[in-house]
Amino acid sequence: MRKTIVIGLDCAPPRLLYREFKDELNVLGEIIDHGARYILKSSHPPITIPAWAVMATGKTPGELGLYGFRHRKPGSYGEIYIANSRLVREPPIWIDLAKMGYWSIIVGVPPSYPPKPIRGYLISDFITPDHTKQYTWPPGIKTEIEKLYGPYKFDVLYRSEEKDRIIKELWEMTIQHFNVLNYLVKNKKWDFLWFVEIGVDRVHHAFWKYWDKEHPKYEPGNKYEHVIPEYYKLIDKLIGDLLSNVSKDTLIFIVSDHGAKAMKGAFAINQWLEEKGYLKFKKKPEKPCTDLKPELIDWEHTKVWGWGGYYSRIFINVKGREPKGIVPPEKVPDLIMELKDELRKIKGPNGEPWNNLVYTPNELYPVVKGDAPDMFLYIDDLNWRAAGTVGWDSPYLEENDKGPDDAVHDWYGVFTIYDPEGTIESSDKGVIDIVNVKKHMLKIIRGQ
Repeated sequence: MRKTIVIGLDCAPPRLLYREFKDELNVLGEIIDHGARYILKSSHPPITIPAWAVMATGKTPGELGLYGFRHRKPGSYGEIYIANSRLVREPPIWIDLAKMGYWSIIVGVPPSYPPKPIRGYLISDFITPDHTKQYTWPPGIKTEIEKLYGPYKFDVLYRSEEKDRIIKELWEMTIQHFNVLNYLVKNKKWDFLWFVEIGVDRVHHAFWKYWDKEHPKYEPGNKYEHVIPEYYKLIDKLIGDLLSNVSKDTLIFIVSDHGAKAMKGAFAINQWLEEKGYLKFKKKPEKPCTDLKPELIDWEHTKVWGWGGYYSRIFINVKGREPKGIVPPEKVPDLIMELKDELRKIKGPNGEPWNNLVYTPNELYPVVKGDAPDMFLYIDDLNWRAAGTVGWDSPYLEENDKGPDDAVHDWYGVFTIYDPEGTIESSDKGVIDIVNVKKHMLKIIRGQ
């Protein structure tokens, strides 16, 4: 096996890497120009978790039982748990390679906290609470890394108006990540390296409206107009430095888990459910941006409630499943059909038609494990974010309800394969489903 590097750029869309920025990126641009280029179709939902886990294992979110960062505890209205590495029970690609005798370096691939033993070296991802936790495998390399580069930076607080602070912390975090990567590739045994840089996602969410001329809030000549392209140039330089430390015949993959596009607004799903009579409050909240806490809801008269996010998870108050369920199980299919019809009819704030996509888990996945919602709702095909809070004058919100966020996720990411020995033809290869990436990687790595 030749050495292989997977460059994971969380949230990088084809629009930027394949078109608008490509010619300004000396390293990534050349790899893309001389590689086999695919458009990657992300998972349902197109979110960092589960998308990277789907890619690494070749299993759907339903087979993994992962539907986002948060999940509802069964039989509870308010208790949640956060996705972590222990919930990924299917083998990722580096486990397959270990069985063939190969060594791996895995850095920041979600979800990898807490760190699991691997044949090689691992640094966990941005869901790690902080650097005081054990975040490496083997445990000893944590001390080794921190002596050289200080406490590891897993993420930045990006939903904030403190834009100058975000820029400073993003640059510091990203540079530290690549310093650690360079140290590992030069000093540790490895055949396969897969890293994910979360900073790409963060710069999109924090600065998209300042850069994207198609964003409804774009202002020409603003102070932060060049932050996103400058960050891509930083990434490009750092990747070039990394590749200068590996052999010239190293096989390279560039991949993202989903794309990004302008957020047009947020839609308060629970406010809509209340207006339609599916959800009842004990007392109607008067303060905007009130969290939908269980104690606010009259559960004896509530059929449905929802969660916010880049997509909305819809839950039905099923009798015998929820503590105060009222919908008989045999009535659930009819209620789902009714809800689908109503949700698809929702229009924009000016009466414009929306392309609302509504699914049940069984419609999306061959197997449904874990704690899936009863329904998935993508508002106007992801152009609008879902807001879970209540107390608003209107369900149509101009801003995200959980802090500044100017971008939403898009269905399409990138997947490029570059072989410096020229065995892979430079071409546009069409669309590849994220669930097939692992199988395709293994085939290329094995030289088949």
